Order: sequence, then structure tokens, then C-alpha cells
Amino acid sequence: MNSTTESVSETTDNKNTESTTAVQTFLITGGAGFLGINLARHFLARGHRVATLDIAEFDYEDCKDRVTIFSGDIRDKAALDKAMKGVDIVVHTAAALPLYSKEDIYTTDIDGTRNVMEAAFKHKVKRAIHVSSTAVYGIPDHHPLVEDDELDGVGPYGQAKIDAEAVCLDFRNKGLCVPIIRPKSFVGPERLGVFALFYDWAKDGKGFPMIGNGRNRYQLLDVEDLCDAIYLCATLDREKVNDTFNIGAKEFTTMKEDYQAVLDHAGLGGKIRAFPAAPMIWTLRFLELLKLSPLYKWVYETASKDSFVSIEKAERVLGYKPKFSNKDAMIRNYDWYLTNLAKFEKSSGVSHRVPWGQGVLKVAKLFF
Repeated sequence: MNSTTESVSETTDNKNTESTTAVQTFLITGGAGFLGINLARHFLARGHRVATLDIAEFDYEDCKDRVTIFSGDIRDKAALDKAMKGVDIVVHTAAALPLYSKEDIYTTDIDGTRNVMEAAFKHKVKRAIHVSSTAVYGIPDHHPLVEDDELDGVGPYGQAKIDAEAVCLDFRNKGLCVPIIRPKSFVGPERLGVFALFYDWAKDGKGFPMIGNGRNRYQLLDVEDLCDAIYLCATLDREKVNDTFNIGAKEFTTMKEDYQAVLDHAGLGGKIRAFPAAPMIWTLRFLELLKLSPLYKWVYETASKDSFVSIEKAERVLGYKPKFSNKDAMIRNYDWYLTNLAKFEKSSGVSHRVPWGQGVLKVAKLFF
């Protein structure tokens, strides 16, 4: 593999409208994570050079020898400066997730994003694609959500995502091309986290509790469709992509129907069981306070409500065409989970790459 420090094609002027279809060198921050590895595979399959920067070990044997691996934290400017040399396009996925401490969330998601954009600007990269979140919309009062809707962060994570986008806009105003992607919760190969809890219950033939009646529409996203959207932002004309885009599945039904599809696919008779939202939310608030539940506020406060965005802008401007429905994405992820269970069934943590500890929910599982 050619190192990112090797000479690459000269960067285009920040003000031109050139598309970038030639071989490029991509740097993925958070490259050892769930989205990072899927992006690495996506770019490699299209003939590009890939480098990753992460504090976690890059341990994917299928492409480890084809990726330039940098170990470091995006809060470390020196590490970023080293990784950024010779890079054409940065895809910024590194973030501290909601289960991290407030300090880690703010210093990583806001200060770290500023460091990434500063390094990209300094090294004259062609584009710095920022992966944000639809968490920036908070708990809205209407749907579908569009990119110009009011931003209202719930908790430290939601607020940090809003502040990180503000940093990106500052650098866009300075002349850096900064496409901002707001994806719905995404699933697919390597995705565990909170979804592993559901898949664990499904594989054991358990039913699954749902907050509320389950008739709300809750849009998800397959990671392959997200990779396609990011690649469009990396390759289309600069003037097209230097904007903000919602990304999600096009086809989705109700929360109850989409999750039941996984239980039906498991074939063990598990059924979704609906419970009144208010008592469950208050119970989960209490359990979170006692650190007995892996579920955080944004998950349980939105689970009983509609949650979907308009992808019309991405379809119209980028030509985005998602291939997977909610059901397709979740079943594909569940099948990957079963195939790879032996690799991670005894591990746990707070990232998307490992199952989250179930806490007291492991006891609740006995009653389903």
C-alpha cells in the first residue's frame, strides 16, 4: 500500500468546482470504528488509498495490510498533523458517543472537530466531510425533518453535535469544502452497541419490549447506503456537495413492524410487546441515574415518537439512491451478528463496535 506520506496529485484550488474521480488518498478519523471500517472497505474497493486515525486498534484482518494506520487522538494536534500529510479527502467520523462522560464528549466532538478542520485547512485538503447526526434536531414536533429545521440538542451529545457543525461552517466560510452529513441511526456489518441487545434477545427466541404502542415511524439507515452518500460527497462537483444533507432509508414502516421483521426472520416465535411509554420512560430515567441501564436519554425519549427526515435534498442534489429499507438493513445486520457472535459475545463497552452491557435489562430478559 502506498503511504499517505507519498506524493499524491496536487490539490485543487479551494475555489474551483472540479469533481474528484481520480485515485485519491482518504483519511478516515475514527477509522477503527464501525463506520470507519465500512468506509475503508468502500474506498479500497474503488481503487483509492486509505489511511485511518484512531485511538483504538485497527484489527480488521481483511484489509489491515492495505491501509496506512495512524494511532492517535483527534484531540492531539500533532497526531493529526502527521496523519494529514499527503491527504486529498478527510472523512471525519471520530466522536465520543452519548455513553461517554460530558467532558470527553465536548473535548472530542467539539475541540476534536476543530482540530480536524484546522489540520485539513492547513494541509490544503480538497474536502473535509463531517459526519454529524440527526440528533441535532432533538425531539422535534413535526416530520419529516429538513436540513433548515431548528437545531435543538438533547443532552451533551446532541449539543456537541450542533456545536461541531458550527465549527465546520466556520471553516466552510474560510474556503474549505466541508460537506456535512446528518445520518439516521445506521446499522450493518460491524454494528453492535444498543442493537446487539435486541439481537441477543432475538437469537434466544425472546420477545422484546417496546416503549409505547410501536405505531410510530422510526427511520434507520444501512451503513452501505451511508458510505454511498459519503462517496458522492467525495466525488461530485465541489459546489454541489459543499452543503448539509440528511441521509436515511427511503422505505420504512412502523417501529413495531420493522423490529418484528427481525424476530420473524429469527424464526423462534419472539413477539414485540408494547408497553405504555410514560411509565417505561420514567423507569429508564431512574435506571440510567443508577447506572443500571445502557440506554441513554436520546434513545428512550425518542423511541415512542416519530423520527424521520426528508432525504429529498440528497436525492435531488447528490443523486442519492438508498438500496436498503429499514427491514433489509436490520435483518442484514442481524445475520452478520449471528455469523460473528463468537468473536464478541464475551466483550462489552460503550462504542458501536462491541455489545453494550445490558445491566438490569439482562434480568428483564428472563420474563420475555
